[in-house]
Amino acid sequence: MMWKISKEFDFCYGHRVWSQTLDVEFSLDGCLKCRHLHGHQGKILVYLEATKLNDGMVTDFKHLNWFKAFLDDVLDHKFILDINDPLFSTLLPHIDKNELIKYDENYYLVNLTKFNNLESHIKELYEGYVIVNFVPTSENLSAWFLNIVQNKMEKLGIKVSHVEFLETPKSKSTFYA
Repeated sequence: MMWKISKEFDFCYGHRVWSQTLDVEFSLDGCLKCRHLHGHQGKILVYLEATKLNDGMVTDFKHLNWFKAFLDDVLDHKFILDINDPLFSTLLPHIDKNELIKYDENYYLVNLTKFNNLESHIKELYEGYVIVNFVPTSENLSAWFLNIVQNKMEKLGIKVSHVEFLETPKSKSTFYA
């Protein structure tokens, strides 16, 4: 027997897929739109599974409140930037990659203390970025989200079977554990 539950989350974000290439036989043109800075209303579906129930449940849905807080506090209305993006130093001038603050969930933020004495709009520029070590495609983001959720939920003995990530209502990637 296997039970599976899912919980849906959404957040707004921006990104750029600097590694994008196209085969014009299939794309019908060579326009590399995803290389431009752009944004999405992302949706994440997290699927949890169990072979036995605890208190009649796989787990309480409230056990995912921390993930909603992570999305709201860290990613919502931020720009997800690959640390290896060739435009990194153009988009984030005066940032030494070695001074970034690394978090357990495998992302980095700019150390904003060096901007405390500057005008607020300068600080706002730098606080608008979440830096990752991968090209932020929907496929890579779905794998990242699965790893974040699995690392936390395994403390409760809960397995994440897969994560679906929709960057648009019609475009989805799925990553399986």
